[in-house]
Amino acid sequence: MKSFDELVYEYLLAVPAGKVVTYGQIACALGRPRAARAVGRALHRNPAPVRIPCHRVVNREGRLAPAFAFGGEETQAALLRAEGVEVRGGFVDLARCLWRN
Repeated sequence: MKSFDELVYEYLLAVPAGKVVTYGQIACALGRPRAARAVGRALHRNPAPVRIPCHRVVNREGRLAPAFAFGGEETQAALLRAEGVEVRGGFVDLARCLWRN
């Protein structure tokens, strides 16, 4: 049986470049709708940040992670911009960028 963290990483591998998901969206998809914070903790423990795209996760308002574990908010913004996601004032437009699986 896979751990919760492993399920989070597996989910993220399906998120296409140029799209974002929310912590809560991942938690709901994994059958644990109240586990958004657990998703965040899993992302901080990401064993392969280059391969597992934790930079594609934002909060429910589209805000970037102020304490992005792998370089801070500016690094997350740069990674998203490199994929074609527009970032303004630390936010992405969920109406345009949210991945709906």
